[in-house]
Formats: sequence, structure tokens, C-alpha cells
Amino acid sequence: MELNTKIHQIPNATAHRLPIYYRSLKKLNETCVERIKSKELSQLTQIPSATIRRDFSHFGELGRSGYGYEVAYVTEVFRELLNVNNVINVVLVGVGNLGKAILTNNFKKEKNITIKCAFDIQPSFFGDEISGVPILSMEKMKEVVVNQQIHTAICAVPSEVSQEVVDQLIDAGITSILNFAPGRIKVPNNIQMKYIDFSSEIFTMVYQNEALYPVNFEEADQQNS
Repeated sequence: MELNTKIHQIPNATAHRLPIYYRSLKKLNETCVERIKSKELSQLTQIPSATIRRDFSHFGELGRSGYGYEVAYVTEVFRELLNVNNVINVVLVGVGNLGKAILTNNFKKEKNITIKCAFDIQPSFFGDEISGVPILSMEKMKEVVVNQQIHTAICAVPSEVSQEVVDQLIDAGITSILNFAPGRIKVPNNIQMKYIDFSSEIFTMVYQNEALYPVNFEEADQQNS
């Protein structure tokens, strides 16, 4: 199968939804479901059917009106787009509470993604392992990244040092960084930077769902009296 469309050529929102589609379609394929309509896939993914059809249209004629999508074929399309057959090795910087939680999980549900090594500045951590992942000094980071040809990193350090750490990662040869510090980082145009900000995600959900708006208890009491 040859696909000319690359993920970076489609809308970011669509790219973010591709792993969701892939996981759902993979489960369907494993249970021998042959075809599915966008309305049925919407129920599985909690993504509106109109959005699914629009997303899928970026990759050509994946389905037919009234027929739906052939599960095995579309699964293979997304498998190729996401490069899920390739092994992705990752390094993590920052072994605080968040870093330890990430290491403990270490992508157990994703066999093709694994954290190979973690780095920190705390000497008491050096030589320890969490879920089989060794913790080393930051001084050894560049050597490990270069020798193992790793290009992806998770940055779980405090905001005040995140720019410095990201600069070191880039200098070592890292080109894709998942950053858990809320502050924005300056990086070259050829570096892919993604931010995970838990508080921002909560605020966004509250904004988008009026059912989550904070309750004004004084007004509620007046209405109930």
C-alpha cells in the first residue's frame, strides 16, 4: 500500500484523532468485524460521525456511502500512517513524581513504544531502575541518545529549567519532544514540540461543558428556597 498523504500535511486536530481511530478499528478487526459505518464508529470513539467522515476524506476514498468502511483496509491505512510497526525508543528527563509515574507505565499497552533510559540531576537516583528503565546522570544523555539513535524525548522537569533541558535534548539530536511543563519553550522550526498541560485541559473541558461550570452555592440556595 502506498500513501502520499503524511500526517503533517493534514489538520492537527485530525492527526490527534488518528490513534483513536486506529485503536478502535484494530479491536474491530481482531474480533472479525468486516465493515462499519461512521455512525457506529462514532459510538465507539465518541467522535461525531460528521467529523469522522471529514477526517477520513483526507486519505482518499476509504469508504462508500451507504456501505461504510472495510475495517481491515482502513486499519491498515492508519497502521501505515502512524508507523505502528516501527519500534520507537524514547528517553525521559526528570524523575520526579510525574517522571516516576510515566516510567512505571512505560507504554505497557503499546508494544512498539518504550522508554529506553531516564535522566536526572539527583545523584541518589543514579543506577536505580524503574520498570527496568535505568536512571542515569544528565551528563550521559547525549552519549546515550547518539549511540542508540533516539530522536524522541519526554520532558518532565519543572518549568523553570525546561528551556535549558530542551536545549540539551536538541543538542543531543532529539527532534520530537513531549513537554509536561506548562510554559512555552523556544525551539527551532525543525523540532516538533507537544505540550501536555493538565490544568489547561481541565479549564478547556469546563469551558466546553456548561455542566462542569463551578456551582454558585448562594444562588443555588436562593433558587431552592
